Amino acid sequence: MLEKPTLLSNSFRFITIAMLITWLIMPLVPLAIWSFAKGWFFPLILPKYWSLNAWNYALSDTAGVLESLWLTIFISASATILSIMIGVPAGRALGMYKFKGKEYVELLILAPTIVPGIAVVLGIHSVFISIGLTNTIPGVILVHLIPTLPYMTLVMSGIFSNFDPDFESQARSLGASPLKTFYYITLPSILPGIIVGGLFAFLVSWSQYILTLMIGGGRVITLPLLLFSFATSGRNDITGAIGMIYILPGIIILILTARHLSGRSAVGGFGRI
Repeated sequence: MLEKPTLLSNSFRFITIAMLITWLIMPLVPLAIWSFAKGWFFPLILPKYWSLNAWNYALSDTAGVLESLWLTIFISASATILSIMIGVPAGRALGMYKFKGKEYVELLILAPTIVPGIAVVLGIHSVFISIGLTNTIPGVILVHLIPTLPYMTLVMSGIFSNFDPDFESQARSLGASPLKTFYYITLPSILPGIIVGGLFAFLVSWSQYILTLMIGGGRVITLPLLLFSFATSGRNDITGAIGMIYILPGIIILILTARHLSGRSAVGGFGRI
C-alpha cells in the first residue's frame, strides 16, 4: 500500500523538475539561436543562414569579452568573500542572541533590498568621490556589498538559529583553541549555509548593472555593462553570444551547489536548509 503514494510522489517530483528546467531553459533558446544566426527575421521559425561570426568576435581580443568576464568573476568573488567575512559573525549575532532593537537591526539589513538601488547608489556616490573610490575596482567591490550582504546575513542567521553552542563549549573544555573549535566544530556545521549564502551573494553581484555603472563610471567594464552595450546597438548575434557566456558561470555554480540547495544537507545535525 506504500508503493502507490511513493510512485505518485516520484511522478509529481519528476514533473515539477521537468517544468522547472523547461521554465529556465526556454528563454535561453532564442538567445542561443541568435548567437549562431546570420540574420533572423520574422516570420522565419529558424534562421535561414548560420554563422560563427558572433562567437569568433566575442572570443577575440578586440571585443574585450574575455577581459570583462575575468573582471566580473574577480569582482563577484571578492564581494562574495567580503560578504561571508561580515555575514557569518553578523548572522551568528542575529541567530543566536536576543538583544534590544534586534528587529530594527534586521530591518536595517533588509533595507538595501527594499530601497531602489539607484537611490542608494546616488547617496553613496558622493561619499566615494570624496575618498577616491569612484571609477575603481575596489569601489565597485565595496558597493556590491549593499545588495549581497543582506542575503548572506539572513541565510547565516537562519543557520545559527539551529546551531547548538554547547558543542563549542564542550570542545573548549577539552582543551581546543578557539581556532580549532571553529575549524572542527563550527565550520562543518555552518558550511552548507555559507555555500548557499555565497551562491546568492555571487549571483547578485554578478548581475549588478546600475551600481557598477554609477561607481565604476564606465571605466570598470563588467560583463553586464558590455552585454547591455551590444544589446542596445542592435547586434543581436553578438548579444546572443555574450549572453551565453554571461549565464555560464551561474549555471556551473548552481550545478555544483545543487546538493546544498536541495534541502538534504543537515546543518550540524540540528536543522536543514
